[in-house]
Amino acid sequence: MKITPLFLPTLALAGLSLFVGTTAQAVDLTGAGATFPNPIYTKWFSEYKKVDAAANFNYQAIGSGGGQKQILEGTVDFGASDGPMSDESLAKAPGKILHIPTVAGAVAITYNLPGVTSLKLDGPTLADIYLGKITKWDDAAIAKLNQGAKLPATPIAVAHRADGSGTSYIFTDYLSTVSSEWKDKVGKNTTVKWPAGIGGKGNDGVAGLVKQTAGAIGYVELIYAVQIKLPVADLKNADGAFVKPSLEGITAATATATIPDDFRFSMVNAPGKDSYPISGVTWLLVYEQQKDAAKGKAMVAFLKWALTEGEKQAKALDYAPLPDAVQKKVLARIETIKF
Repeated sequence: MKITPLFLPTLALAGLSLFVGTTAQAVDLTGAGATFPNPIYTKWFSEYKKVDAAANFNYQAIGSGGGQKQILEGTVDFGASDGPMSDESLAKAPGKILHIPTVAGAVAITYNLPGVTSLKLDGPTLADIYLGKITKWDDAAIAKLNQGAKLPATPIAVAHRADGSGTSYIFTDYLSTVSSEWKDKVGKNTTVKWPAGIGGKGNDGVAGLVKQTAGAIGYVELIYAVQIKLPVADLKNADGAFVKPSLEGITAATATATIPDDFRFSMVNAPGKDSYPISGVTWLLVYEQQKDAAKGKAMVAFLKWALTEGEKQAKALDYAPLPDAVQKKVLARIETIKF
């Protein structure tokens, strides 16, 4: 059969249409923010490629303060933060920002004290260390909590975050809860004026400072202490029990949390004999009204996967998945995202 030139463009267009219909269009999603959940987010972004090979995630772990700033400025498609955005910050946004809780984690108190393999601390003592009032490891307040332990007269080297940090928010939220002096003089925020110590960038930066400095104490998300094999302190919780940071302790704290409709909540110093006192949730920050339809559709699909299949990967990385009841509420909120 002879094909006349008249039909060639039609056949060419049909072939092009068939090709486009069977090839997924790549979607690039950029994000920035918290280092606290970076290990699990890195895992999720990698695993999600097996679900949707066209979804490309570029996430920069620059700290929660940076994540909040960039989502406000619209320079990223999503932010990440371990501290909720303030009413003042949300009012500056060009649209409604949703807080999507993903997993819960523990802020571990880690230390470098040669010869000491077990350490107990309570909230007021920890606050006094970070206030610069307790400066040596054999201080009476620390010795009282660790009777029988041989504590050296080593000076305490306080390590804290140098960048805007959700981990700092959770930590200072806790200190503000257990110490009226800390609450009045320093307060809680992603960035505070630290009374003592030296700063490191990111959770890994603080962990590195503790690792390389004899006599150091610092606060990091649990996985960072686990990865470089730093010891962690037992903390006295609201019920008077000494507990180590653990999945069980995080889950117990999460179970007692009062969660408002906008999902901005605190769970530090939670009641319950098993609750770990410096526990917190981490959020992804997304606009309810997505400007780019393709990106919005891809983001919603990823969030649904993360809150279901992704949650199953949390425990292996020392994060606690959200309780089922909370997960259902968050999934319902994701459905309100428009694109």
